[in-house]
Amino acid sequence: MARIAEEVLADLEKETVDFVPNYDESLEEPTVLPSRIPELLLNGSSGIAVGVTTNIPPHNLRELVDGTIALIANPEMTVEELIAHIPGPDFPTAGFINGREGILAAYRTGRGIIRLRARALVERDEKTDRESIVVTELPYQVNKARLLEKIAELVRDKKMTGIQDIRDESDREGMRIVLELKKDENASIILNQLFKYTQMQMTFGIIMLAIVNRRPELMNLKDALFHFIG
Repeated sequence: MARIAEEVLADLEKETVDFVPNYDESLEEPTVLPSRIPELLLNGSSGIAVGVTTNIPPHNLRELVDGTIALIANPEMTVEELIAHIPGPDFPTAGFINGREGILAAYRTGRGIIRLRARALVERDEKTDRESIVVTELPYQVNKARLLEKIAELVRDKKMTGIQDIRDESDREGMRIVLELKKDENASIILNQLFKYTQMQMTFGIIMLAIVNRRPELMNLKDALFHFIG
C-alpha cells in the first residue's frame, strides 16, 4: 500500500474500533476503519440504497487536516469559520467550480448543487492563422473518450459547424484535447456551444449523507468532521 493508505488502518490491531462477524460469521471485521485522516471527505463517496442517496465530493488533504485541527482546538467554531480552512471540494481531474453558492449550501445544510467546467484555452497557429480550443482539465467523473465521441457526433450532425479537426494529444505529461477551428471562426462562440451541448460543463449534486451509529444521517461540514474526531 501507499504510505498514506497505511494511515487508514493505523492501530487497527489495538482494538481502537469495534469488530463484528462478517457475512458468514467465519471472521470478524471492523465496523469502521480507524483512519487518522478524514477519509470520507478526502476521497468522497457516491452510492444509492433503499430510499437514501449519498454523493460526497473529494477534498484536499491539507485543507481537511487544517480544518480538523482547528475544530479540535475550538469545538464551538461555526461552519462559516470552518469554511475558511476548507473552502470547497478538490476534484482529482481539476477543472473549475463556477460560483460558491452551491458549496456554501452543501457545507451548511448537507445539500447543494455546484457547476463544474473544463479548463480550456485558445491557441492561435501563426502559420495558418487558425485558432484551436485546447482542453487540459475535465469536470469530475467525465470520461474523455466519451466526450470526444460526443463532440465528433455534434460535428457530424452539423450541430456544431465551426470545428475543423479533433485531436487527442494526451500523453504521460497530462491531458490535451485539441479542437482545431475553421478559419475565421469565433472561439468564444464554439466554447459556449461545447459548454452547452457536452459534459465540458455539468452539475454535481452534493448530498453529504453517511451512516452514523447504524443510521443514515445528513450532515453539514462541521458534523462530518465532528463524527470523525469523535
